[in-house]
Amino acid sequence: MKLQVLLLKLSEGMLVSVEIFTLTLLFSLPLGLFVAFGRMSKNPLLRNIIKIYISIMRGTPLILQLMVVYFGPYYIFGLSTPHRFLAVIIGFVLNYAAYFAEIYRAGIESMPLGQYEAAKVLGYNKTQTFIKIILPQVIKRILPPVTNEVITLVKDTSLAFVISVPEMFTAAKAIASAQASMLPFVGAGIFYYIFNYIVAFVMEWVEKKFSYFR
Repeated sequence: MKLQVLLLKLSEGMLVSVEIFTLTLLFSLPLGLFVAFGRMSKNPLLRNIIKIYISIMRGTPLILQLMVVYFGPYYIFGLSTPHRFLAVIIGFVLNYAAYFAEIYRAGIESMPLGQYEAAKVLGYNKTQTFIKIILPQVIKRILPPVTNEVITLVKDTSLAFVISVPEMFTAAKAIASAQASMLPFVGAGIFYYIFNYIVAFVMEWVEKKFSYFR
């Protein structure tokens, strides 16, 4: 296989990987915040339900969760299986929202109570206090662990192969099997490295933007 054709097929798979990455972050980051609020809720029923959800998401392999999301509706409820790409996005979002929720919770609970009391004295309500005072500082504190999760997400996109979503690893595996060559895997590794390098660069830039909270 010519190098140009190999790069073209890997690039097509890379676009799918980027779509999975982007949509997962787009939905899991805000969902994780709501899950974190539920985890910190004073309502014991809600709090325990969220704890169980987080425990399942963190305690079972993502590859297994993807299979459950895709095959579950058919084997459990007798419904038709969802679109493969949609199943991947749902699985990734639910998984990463659980991890982000715990990161958010740790950041929020690390804030001194004095900040809330000072905001109350200044006339801020709870919503204003959180959005204007607490959240910016929480973002600064949680950026390093969030960065780690985001970098992990880049590599985890390869797990979509388990339900035959044609992302980059799936494309590389198919080409390697057809051509009996390791070159497609080498090319995929280079693509993943460049993708991760860009993500790490962007996240480092974001961290610098929040450096004024020192």
